[in-house]
Parts: sequence; C-alpha cells; structure tokens
Amino acid sequence: MKVMNMVQAINNGMDIKLQEDPDVVIYGEDVGVEGGVFRVTQGLQKKHGVSRVFDTPLAESAIVGAALGMSLVGLKPVVEIQFSGFVFPAFNQLVSHVSRIRARSRGKYSSPMVVRMPYGGNIKALEHHSESLEALFVHIQGLKVVIPSTPYDAKGLLISAMESEDPVIFMEPKRIYRAIKQEVPEDKFSIPLGKARVLEEGDQLTIVTYGAMVRETQRALIMAKKAGISVELIDLRTLYPMDKDTIINSIKKTGRLLVVTEGPKTGGVGAELMAIANEEAFLHLEAPPTRLAGFDTIPPLPKGEHFYFHNPERIYYEIKRIMEF
Repeated sequence: MKVMNMVQAINNGMDIKLQEDPDVVIYGEDVGVEGGVFRVTQGLQKKHGVSRVFDTPLAESAIVGAALGMSLVGLKPVVEIQFSGFVFPAFNQLVSHVSRIRARSRGKYSSPMVVRMPYGGNIKALEHHSESLEALFVHIQGLKVVIPSTPYDAKGLLISAMESEDPVIFMEPKRIYRAIKQEVPEDKFSIPLGKARVLEEGDQLTIVTYGAMVRETQRALIMAKKAGISVELIDLRTLYPMDKDTIINSIKKTGRLLVVTEGPKTGGVGAELMAIANEEAFLHLEAPPTRLAGFDTIPPLPKGEHFYFHNPERIYYEIKRIMEF
C-alpha cells in the first residue's frame, strides 16, 4: 500500500494498464511531454515511449474521432480532454459515432475507449474550466459515465473503465485532485462499474452524491450527527449505469432522499434520482425527495465562487429542512 492523492492514483492505474496491455495508448493535449495541465500523465511517456503516450494538436474532435478509429481496429485508447468545458467540439463524435457504433453495426464492432476529463469548479478558474455538465453524458445512450470521489476509487474505477468493452466518460473532480490522500494498493485492482458504495449507514435520511460533493457532504454529516440525525450516505460512483437497487433499498429504509450535486438543477442527475425514488419507493417516502443542485447559471468568475458552490453548512441546512417533514 502507498499513500496517494487522486492524481497519483489515476497515473498509477494507467501505468499498470500500459505495462499489461500493449493495445493501450494514451494521448491528448500536452499529455506526453508535460504530463497534462494537472500532471496526471506525468512520467508515462518517458517510461512507455512516444508511441504509447503522446501529444496531439488542440483539436478535441480529432482526438475523440481518432480514438474511435483506433478502437475499431483493436486498440484501447485513453484520451484526455484538457477541461470538460472543452469537450464540445468532440460532442459530435461521441453522440453520433462513439456511442452508436455497436448498435449501428448490430454488434459487429464496439468502441472500447476512455475519455478522461477534469470537471467541476471552486478552484478559482474561469467559466469554461468550472462546469459540472455530467448530465449531458448520462443522457447519451451507449456511454458509461464514471466519477470517482477518492484516490482508491479513482484507480479501481479507471482500471475497470479501461477494461470495458464500451466507451466510458471518466470525469475527474479537479477540486479534490490533491485534496485527499489515502492508502491505495500499488498492484492492480478494479472496482465494478455500475455499483454504488454506502459510505455511512443510517435510518432517517438517504443522501446520494458523487465526486467532490462526497467530501463536502461528509463534513455536513459531522454536524448532523451532533444534532442526532442518522444519515445513510451513498457515493454513486457510476452515474450510468446507476445502481438503482442500492438507492431504492436505502430509501425504503430511511423514507427520505436528498441528492447533492454540483451540476445545474434543471434536467440534472438529481432529477433522475428523485424520479427513481418516486417510481420505485413512493409508498415508503415520509418527505418529498429533494435535490440540492447547482444554480441554473454559468459558474461565476473567481470572486463569486463562494456564493455558487456548496459547502457543508448549506448541505446541513437542507438536511435539517428535510427532517422537519
């Protein structure tokens, strides 16, 4: 075991797969020589060579389009989009081709690839570096969507993503890239995609969250415990496919649901989770399912961040409000 932050854990996972599988290639803008903006791929080119880890032009559509071609002939590309806000030139490739090639070819072809991208805000960045638009990818049939919340999960989920036969959008919450350290096995291990994790058990309220919001929610739970409120905390980990069974079973036990997300409220992941609660556990609900989501506005420039992004106090306020029903 070695103490790692998320950057180190993701790097370690890619290093293992590069050594194990000669079909794996890793590339993107500044990914090779510099190791990416956040240095997540640092040292991989030096260790594995320029034919396995390399830089590309600033052309997201070409990056993902080339990955599709590579995947169809047996390679397993792992590409990096420098910031999630830069992914839109590649959206045509993802929606029109990457996600549909298995259905279009009636199962003859698949497109195993991982599209990595740092996402989320509260790092004093500009608006195109601060989005939390994961709901866009969840809505695209044919894509898996994964968001880790810890270094351990980041490595295990990434290895599973790199071994999946389907394309995976792997969104990395940059707010906690180096904020959390924990022991992570240096050897290979994997965490199944589509399986949520119950971080804390409780019987009065279910909170479902993911990514950077897990850490903020855990801090809010310290206040909730002092107030005698028993909360079951679920880290979704994979947004699509969702682990509905874990969520439904928890709601049936607690009777209440709060979804905490960083992304915009309208049409977001929180709305889907609330629909699941209403459709699958309605008769067990003691209060309306609730979402604490981001505002339906573009993230503000740095000086306004503390008004926009959730903190433990805001989450605790919602916990108390729900418990009044």
